[in-house]
Amino acid sequence: MNQEIINKAKKIRLLLLDVDGVMTDGSIILDNEGNELKRFNVRDGHGIKMLGKAGIQVGIITGRKSKVVEIRAKELGIDEVHQRIFKKSVVYEQLLKKYDLKDENVAFMGDDIVDQELLKRAGLSAAPDDAEEEVKEWADLVMSRSGGRGAVRQFTDLILKSAGYWEEVSGESFA
Repeated sequence: MNQEIINKAKKIRLLLLDVDGVMTDGSIILDNEGNELKRFNVRDGHGIKMLGKAGIQVGIITGRKSKVVEIRAKELGIDEVHQRIFKKSVVYEQLLKKYDLKDENVAFMGDDIVDQELLKRAGLSAAPDDAEEEVKEWADLVMSRSGGRGAVRQFTDLILKSAGYWEEVSGESFA
């Protein structure tokens, strides 16, 4: 890992995530009653929980609205859940003010063109390996895992290890 990325990760106090294509594989499953189903990765969730244990806030900003997202966010202790947001930068600005943060204190992971502004603006940005090609060019990092398949966990682990929280939250030493 290069030193510039480590230095950026050390400053992170808030991780913002898109949902479809980041926390999930991007599939939307509808049953016969119109209920929406999504599949989340349990290890991604554990990474989010470890960030919380380290005192790093996590939030969701997504363009779709889904009860499933509310349920998963509650399970993970994510209080900042912003759904049906078409201009993500508006919520981003509100969160900067609310938590008295600067861009350099925010990490963001997105996978599609609607995430461009936040990918370019956040102090540390990442995209899953199956993100749209141009999105990968805007991100500081492209994970080796796909959305909903461990990309979030890779990003959370990188932040925790770079900032020196790994041993505290995982019980393992990291050299």
